[in-house]
Amino acid sequence: MQHEEKSVEILLVEDNPADVHLLQEAFQESRIANHLSVVKDGELAMDFLYHRGEYAAVPRPDLVLLDIGLPKKSGLEVLAEIKDDPGLRRIPVIMLTTSKAEADILMSYDLHANSFITKPVHLHELFEVVRQIEEFWFEIVKLPPR
Repeated sequence: MQHEEKSVEILLVEDNPADVHLLQEAFQESRIANHLSVVKDGELAMDFLYHRGEYAAVPRPDLVLLDIGLPKKSGLEVLAEIKDDPGLRRIPVIMLTTSKAEADILMSYDLHANSFITKPVHLHELFEVVRQIEEFWFEIVKLPPR
């Protein structure tokens, strides 16, 4: 189980302000200490991961939650770039999107996404998904060191 003194670093790449707000709320309710950073497009996600510009001092995330339909650079393009970089590829990437399209699911796994989750419509279901993500990725799975 994750120790409380070590906060889990999560990067949320999401352009929908309502979804960002709900996910922030869900992670605040968490029993696992976490720090959720949010960027709103694919280019900012890569700046964050490469510590460029305003993100020069940010910690490396333990997990990336990535939407597919992003401005500037799609979630699939971001995923491809992450998994093509030896310095980033070990970071687990969960596609968290409204898409249910088979093509998006197949492409995500072809690009080595660690999982694909369609965002639930109802708030209580979203909170449950976040709880299950946390339980699996931060209590069961052994993550690589930062």
